[in-house]
Amino acid sequence: MSTFADRIIAFNQQLEYTGTLPTGISIMNPFRDNDFALDASTRFYNKYYSDNHQRHLVLGINPGRFGSGMTGVAFTDPKRMLSKSQIPYTGPITHEPSSEYVYDMIEAFGGIAAFYQQFYIHSVCPLGFTITGPKGKEVNYNYYDTPELTKAVYPFIVENIKKQIAMGFETDVCFCFGTGKNENFLRKLNAEHRFFEQVVALEHPRFIMQYKSKTKQDYIAKYLKAFNAVVI
Repeated sequence: MSTFADRIIAFNQQLEYTGTLPTGISIMNPFRDNDFALDASTRFYNKYYSDNHQRHLVLGINPGRFGSGMTGVAFTDPKRMLSKSQIPYTGPITHEPSSEYVYDMIEAFGGIAAFYQQFYIHSVCPLGFTITGPKGKEVNYNYYDTPELTKAVYPFIVENIKKQIAMGFETDVCFCFGTGKNENFLRKLNAEHRFFEQVVALEHPRFIMQYKSKTKQDYIAKYLKAFNAVVI
């Protein structure tokens, strides 16, 4: 019988966007763009998901360049991959504030093994996007940043949420990272497709670190209250 690890790794390996994108926007697929993300994520999932314990989905926006764009694991940057999970990582060492917050929250929950036995974090759109900024550098782009991009990737999003649910995750509650556009999109999507009985939205880790860092512990307490309500 396959484990969650087997199914998640297979899901990551098959991820490919074959549609068209608006001019100037590029797809970011860490599992095909480099070798180290697939290797690190495979080790990660084999370490924490080699079972069939019931879990709930947590959906962020889409992968970013310095977190899962490097490691292949949502909200896990290379620093956390090495220091918290002690998993070998051979790519560039980058820092993602969202990852810092998530791992502080995970520690408060009871640790990495305890948290990942209950939850699986990914994204509404499982692949990320970049656009060339005004200074000529590639910058992160979100699936909802323009109506044209949202429309282009909508079938891809629906297809891959279905695939993730089919891995065996609980559908009574889905947690959403983001109380603005990501929440609005996911609620509308869920009203149409009835993926989950309930969507519980929490402020996005990036928002907390950028604008509410002085009250970070209050947000961690809010996260823990929400997560502990569904602990199995």
